[in-house]
Amino acid sequence: MLVAPGLRLFVLWLIGGLGGRPIREFTHGTGDWTIYFLLTSLAITPLRAVLDWQFLTPLRRRIGVAAACYAGLHFSLYVIDQKFNLLHVASEIALRFYLTIGFCVFLGLLTLAITSTDAWVQKLGTRWKKLHRLAYPLAAFGLFHYFLQSKSDVSPAVFVAGLYLWEMLWRVQPRAWRARWWPLFGMAFAAALATALIEALWYGLATKIDPFAVLQANLEPQYGLRPAAFVWASGIVVSLYALVVRWRKSASLSAGGGGNQRGPRGVESSL
Repeated sequence: MLVAPGLRLFVLWLIGGLGGRPIREFTHGTGDWTIYFLLTSLAITPLRAVLDWQFLTPLRRRIGVAAACYAGLHFSLYVIDQKFNLLHVASEIALRFYLTIGFCVFLGLLTLAITSTDAWVQKLGTRWKKLHRLAYPLAAFGLFHYFLQSKSDVSPAVFVAGLYLWEMLWRVQPRAWRARWWPLFGMAFAAALATALIEALWYGLATKIDPFAVLQANLEPQYGLRPAAFVWASGIVVSLYALVVRWRKSASLSAGGGGNQRGPRGVESSL
């Protein structure tokens, strides 16, 4: 139900559940879901490879288009919040750095959504894959926009940034490793460490909080778990699940008298 988050926000708006500035909260909510759907679309290829979840393949394009739709709704709500003053909106986009980034991400996602049809795949040929690899930098810039919008509490942004790092770590490793389970444990630790560093640097640069104090907080769970811990836990869960999948496949092949012990079908695609 890709429309469910938007419908929920709309209902909350109608019943007064979005606080004193509902249009602003609605705008932020749709922006958040733009990022969530974009990262989910990027997660499908690694999850399909390491967990053998072939049913995810048809969903990738739909989720990517949903991300573009939520980005469009996010921008439209901003225009509504500015009383449809398009000159003011244009000047704000030109003068405010975080709005410039957000608008560029919106245009990029719109381009990817328009060219996601089978007709465009055939028309562009090999250039289609190159074009749609723009999803990677668009996600990175979208996360930067998310950080800038988060103001004082960037924990949700840090967490999703950590998940994005995990997705990118999977893509930069050797192709022969991508369907195997053992690199996933290293990826979980590496993504968690990078997440802690990003959080420390962000607070150090944006709020002047001592970055070493933020890093220390990651080592003291009695004060509350930091986003890096949740990134690590997410990576470990995927790693263990992949290990179980391999074990069950091996047991099934052994019980059936062997056979061709191949890895998961459709190990990975270029996206």
